[in-house]
Amino acid sequence: MEYSADDIAAARILQYLAYICTSLIVFWTYDYICSLHDEWTFLLRSRWSNVKCLYIIARYIPFFLIAADTRLTLTPNENSMACKILISIYSCFAVISLTCSECFFVLRTYALWSNNRIVLVAMLSTLFAVIVSFIGIWFSAIAKSQYFSTSAISGIPGITGCYRTSSSVQLYLPFILLFVFQLGLVSLTLIRAIRNWRSTRYPLYATLVKHNIFYYACGLLFSALNVLVPVIFPDSPYHSFLEDFEVFILAILATRMHLRLWHIDNTKHDGDALLYISMSDMSPGA
Repeated sequence: MEYSADDIAAARILQYLAYICTSLIVFWTYDYICSLHDEWTFLLRSRWSNVKCLYIIARYIPFFLIAADTRLTLTPNENSMACKILISIYSCFAVISLTCSECFFVLRTYALWSNNRIVLVAMLSTLFAVIVSFIGIWFSAIAKSQYFSTSAISGIPGITGCYRTSSSVQLYLPFILLFVFQLGLVSLTLIRAIRNWRSTRYPLYATLVKHNIFYYACGLLFSALNVLVPVIFPDSPYHSFLEDFEVFILAILATRMHLRLWHIDNTKHDGDALLYISMSDMSPGA
């Protein structure tokens, strides 16, 4: 049977997205298994607090994302409207995950600034404005996107899933807002790190490790990619992969940072004082 060039192109995109989805699921599962012992030690031994509840949400929301992504990408979707609904559900979970992840970086920055209330209010106010704007712009872009599902492909067997495309500026504008917010957190952290480095004269690398600047930098990098890729390749359907990847990476970075600080706070030694700041500094109830 002969197929049209459009059908073959759409089928190839759906197939690649299925491979990407499978890779993300394997990546997340591998990371979860690797940190399972440390995580359950934290969950069983730490006392309940708002920060612990935030950790649980940030850590386990991605499992709902995996379920939605699997239904979206790895099962037949004959209806474009059903595809749109699934993407909207997935996006709701993604926004929750992003918000929780960023809250951990806000709390960490708050601790680095010696629990300065002015800094906390400024960061939370900015985060609230960014998230509200992010939701409005992102869901508006979803509503205006074009959707392609298996129903649009004429009889090519073994093809599942659906995807969306959009050349609108709304595709990357939410990540510009997120990038600006993350840049602000990086700047605040660097200011604090440089001040401490000048006063203590410890190696700069050790000071940056102490302030977890590399966690911040990774999140900033992926936000930058989510801005640049849609600009360079405006009609590419693969931008959704970078969106998904950033959500998963930020969840991993935020929860791993929290786990690392909690375990260090409970097993720290005098010789480690250079590298770490107590988890108890992150919030009054941490």
